[in-house]
Amino acid sequence: MKKLVILGAGCAGTMVANKLRKKLAQKEWSITIIDKDDKHIYQPGLLFIPFGIYHAEDVIRSRSEFIARGVNFVIDEVVAVDTGKQVVETATGQYEYDKIIVCTGVSLAPEEIPGLMEGWQKVAFDFYTLEGAVNLSRALRKFKSGKLVLNIAEFPFKCPVAPLEFVYLADTYFTERALRDDVDIRLVTPLPGAFTKPKASAFFSQLIERKNIHVTASYDLAEVDCANKKIISASGEEIDFDLLVSIPPNVGARFLVKSGVAMDEIGYVKTNNHTLKAEQHENMFVLGDTTTLPTSKAGSVAHFSAEVMVENFLREIEGEPLREDFDGHANCFIETGFDKAALIDFNYDYEPLPGKFPLPGLGPFSLLGESKANHWGKMMFRWVYWNKLISGEELPLEAQMSLAGKVQD
Repeated sequence: MKKLVILGAGCAGTMVANKLRKKLAQKEWSITIIDKDDKHIYQPGLLFIPFGIYHAEDVIRSRSEFIARGVNFVIDEVVAVDTGKQVVETATGQYEYDKIIVCTGVSLAPEEIPGLMEGWQKVAFDFYTLEGAVNLSRALRKFKSGKLVLNIAEFPFKCPVAPLEFVYLADTYFTERALRDDVDIRLVTPLPGAFTKPKASAFFSQLIERKNIHVTASYDLAEVDCANKKIISASGEEIDFDLLVSIPPNVGARFLVKSGVAMDEIGYVKTNNHTLKAEQHENMFVLGDTTTLPTSKAGSVAHFSAEVMVENFLREIEGEPLREDFDGHANCFIETGFDKAALIDFNYDYEPLPGKFPLPGLGPFSLLGESKANHWGKMMFRWVYWNKLISGEELPLEAQMSLAGKVQD
């Protein structure tokens, strides 16, 4: 019997395990998926916890609840991967493989920023972890006036639109509490503007200006002085804060670095942009945030790329050439506050464009435009995630981006 091992039982790992279990004969292939715990977190929901829209119990479920029958779920810590012997070593055992899929995601590394750990979860918080989101919720409830600074340390990081969503929701949060005039909200980013692509950046910048949110662009963070509550750039520019929301460097799993699987110390695994095959290792595919794909680290990318990866996995075990079908497709709803949201849809070749996004039975949704329909699309997605997406069911969304409904110059 052939052995497939999947590292990571988050969104990407769970989805691909379930999809492949339906495709691979159980008499021919065993599937083992390994993760360190049994807590599956709905990561898009973490953004809502600081503002009291969601609570911790709204975003946590058991991983095992969503892993298909016929998939062996192992709760253990992976410590090494020997790509020569094709063995995964965990804290308590070893697992041989014929094929391996790496879906280990990324984690925050606040220790990489000098001074940040001195005030971590005290005056500096995150919303990318459950602990951080809950702690930030407590801090925001106590925050009545002062300078609220959201700082992005560097790129790439998980869900690059989330900082925009945070400052938009913060504007709503303090407005509804009649505190907005007393709270200065500032986005400090290494980008030259609000977003990476021109049309989207112009749209989001207009919203930022309308909401009286300040932006400091092209800011190269060097250190954080938590005692004196200031961030300092490489050029010496200081920005004071009363409450800091930090997006520190994102890094891949440390065992990938120690095992020589990652391409460098940051911890991402070099991935073919179109086939999802690991470029430096045999019998390995990569999916989710730990890839080096030049597109967003987001759940939509994991979903669209999984469609291509599953097809290529099946082609590879049959000795057929891989299809270079993944086009970098990503889309996401972006909360803009006051029960409205925007939607962007793009790929490697096309930036987010205005227009309409057709979706059978639900759409169309507005692209690069605010609407309540977009907001409810975002809120409804939690049900889709738990009940359809990670179970590996087919959704009415094409893996490749379509230009249908989009307005081009």
